[in-house]
Amino acid sequence: MVISRRWAVFLTAVGVWTWVIWPRFGLAIWKDDRSFAADGRPTSFLLVHAVLIAASLAIGTTVGVLGVRAWRRS
Repeated sequence: MVISRRWAVFLTAVGVWTWVIWPRFGLAIWKDDRSFAADGRPTSFLLVHAVLIAASLAIGTTVGVLGVRAWRRS
């Protein structure tokens, strides 16, 4: 499959955007009062969001790598 240079730039931008947005969101979740119980244990709120953030970063990284590879080939 051939990806145009325009799509390659878009995919790369999506990968960068993912790494700009999700870590900031992770910090906000970490600082949220609902993230830890009174005894300091992580709550399901934190765990669910950590899984979502990890999955989004993995997908964003994959998309970004595909974009960079396509850009180099075009």
